[in-house]
Amino acid sequence: MINKPIYLDSPNLGNIEKKFLCEAIDSGYVSTFGPYTTRFEKEILKLLQTKNVVSIQNGTAALFMALYELGIGQGDEVILPVITFVACANVIKYLGAKPIFVDIDFKSWNISLKKIQQYITPKTKAIMPVHLYGNPCDMNNLLKIAKENHLFIIEDATESLLSKYNNQYTGTFGDFGVFSFNGNKLITTGGGGMLVGKQKKRVNHIRFLINQAKDEKNASYHSEVGFNLRLTNIVAALGLAQLKRINDFKSKKKIFREIYEDTFRKIDEISLQESYSESDPVWWLNGISIDKKDTSIHMIQDELKVMGIPTRRLFSPIIEFPCYSVDDKDTFYVAYEKFHNSIILPGSTLNDEKSIRYVAQQIVYLLTRKKRF
Repeated sequence: MINKPIYLDSPNLGNIEKKFLCEAIDSGYVSTFGPYTTRFEKEILKLLQTKNVVSIQNGTAALFMALYELGIGQGDEVILPVITFVACANVIKYLGAKPIFVDIDFKSWNISLKKIQQYITPKTKAIMPVHLYGNPCDMNNLLKIAKENHLFIIEDATESLLSKYNNQYTGTFGDFGVFSFNGNKLITTGGGGMLVGKQKKRVNHIRFLINQAKDEKNASYHSEVGFNLRLTNIVAALGLAQLKRINDFKSKKKIFREIYEDTFRKIDEISLQESYSESDPVWWLNGISIDKKDTSIHMIQDELKVMGIPTRRLFSPIIEFPCYSVDDKDTFYVAYEKFHNSIILPGSTLNDEKSIRYVAQQIVYLLTRKKRF
């Protein structure tokens, strides 16, 4: 038994975060741009080995600004996976465009490349691949599809910080890439996000727009419709502190994945979300599918909860929500199969190896009903 709490996706905060936050408060820069904001952007730029970044209020705002800057709006269509967080679809709707949902791949759980082509129309303007739970998409083929059809790529890398595909970081392949620093991500700023862009001119324009399109020389003059979406100094301070610990967090996530893989390897009823051979994922969270006819996901979750093990369901297919419902739900059979048979396991870096091993072993016990570990 484990005599301490097990955490699903809670943030890992400590003394260094307190120190940086106190310094930010003492500086007087709290709700405006400040030195920590600039430093945070520079550190992320260096971390991702890229050239153009801009910090922003949250991941959703970053996705919105990417679409806005690319001129996507009324009558346009954007292709995205049907299994992802609903924010991906919402930002498309904000601009009057239409989200076009595609089923997922059975092994990777990412957008199905085999099915994208059939959804491309003259109205299609962009593809929004999502590196689900930190698992990189097949970016080589996605970029090829985009190039052949003259489409933009906006990468939702909100869950995949430090994951790589072909030795390149996710979020740096497309026209724009978006990261989230929500409380449950690899590192957190409490909220917050970062936008990576291929073109410096576009990124600088977004930087201008998210500060209310305020003129640099005359702060009372606004030449465009702007937004109040800038990242504040105090939030960036928390992010800088977390970056001091990011390699430790990454190492823990890698170890947790190895524990899950090793424990489930010989259990036929369990399959993990799989990565491509070209990928080096930093699994934000680990998802498993369970193929056992006499055991429902709800039953397993309830039994694990009694053991003090928190879990959650896979993202619901977005077409289940009234505002995104479609008539051809039967064509999304992989998404529904995964949703009905999959759960997400504890992955917070507050956990230790012993706790994660306990989680994996108890799942095996529930499925095999062998002697409890």
